[in-house]
Amino acid sequence: MTDQDTILRILRPLVEIDSTNPPRNTAAVVARLAAILREGGLVVGHVDFGDGCHNVLAIRGRARTLLTAHVDTVPVAPGWTRDPFALSVEGDRAYGLGACDVKGGAAAMIAAAFATKAPCALLFTTDEEAGNATCMRRFIETKPPYELAVVAEPTRAKAVVSHRGIASGSLRFEGRAGHASLKNARSAVHALIDWADGALDMADELGDIRFNIGRIEGGEKPNMIASRAEARFGVRPPPEMDPRGTLRRLAALSGTATFEERFVAPPLLPLAENEAKRLDLPVGEPVDFWTEAALLSEAKIPSIVLGPGDIAQAHAPDEWVLLSDLEDAAKHYVRVIG
Repeated sequence: MTDQDTILRILRPLVEIDSTNPPRNTAAVVARLAAILREGGLVVGHVDFGDGCHNVLAIRGRARTLLTAHVDTVPVAPGWTRDPFALSVEGDRAYGLGACDVKGGAAAMIAAAFATKAPCALLFTTDEEAGNATCMRRFIETKPPYELAVVAEPTRAKAVVSHRGIASGSLRFEGRAGHASLKNARSAVHALIDWADGALDMADELGDIRFNIGRIEGGEKPNMIASRAEARFGVRPPPEMDPRGTLRRLAALSGTATFEERFVAPPLLPLAENEAKRLDLPVGEPVDFWTEAALLSEAKIPSIVLGPGDIAQAHAPDEWVLLSDLEDAAKHYVRVIG
């Protein structure tokens, strides 16, 4: 049975281990995961790619479906009122860093595997929050034989079969250092602000995209003209729009600034819609956030995103997940495995 007590018993030690990314010190959580999986009778394989990137693959028999979750988390956000590394259950919620994104999903997948004797395959990765997907890309390079994948991310335990693509980059602006009293000075910071103003307008004109300037830095102090400035930004266009092309259109507004592409990944297309219906999973609406399901789908493995929790709680202080979501997700995973 995939009861709440079983899921929480698996989730508790996963939350207690700090696997924040950065700094991506993930050896401890990998060791604990492997021990839990072996205790449940699964055959466990471990690949260390270096730099804190690990893949843990647990199998029983020859499964046609892969269940996968990442076990790294974002750093602790300001504003926590509880110990982020101690799972606490209050009312209908479980609190803890990663409880929603996405150690709760990992625990529900493990509980589901333990609740059935059917063939199963579970993959756990440690670098999803880094924004480069090294673990998943390296796994896909092995040409895994699965016909369907289910990726745990917060979807309120509904099957999501489509989401946006993603692309991020940086722009470096150059100016001419000098005294701030000079008229018509060439400031890198001013050039960055001009670009940002135009980019925000273009993003509105392009339609239903998500555009974010996530970081700006540069300059020295108010009485010096800035000789350098940098902006890091990202886009999440709808599935029918090319992420790389959208990113570059916005970057081109910067003129002579130096552009660097950082991370580009495709959208998730609804290749697994029929599979979700066949498995009688509750189908949810497309989501705005990106998941590694898109990489699996691109590799011709139809993929579903399904996990406990709501994205509104992910990356937030006092992160929590509904106990009912944990139980519902585990029941759906049992159906997928069976």
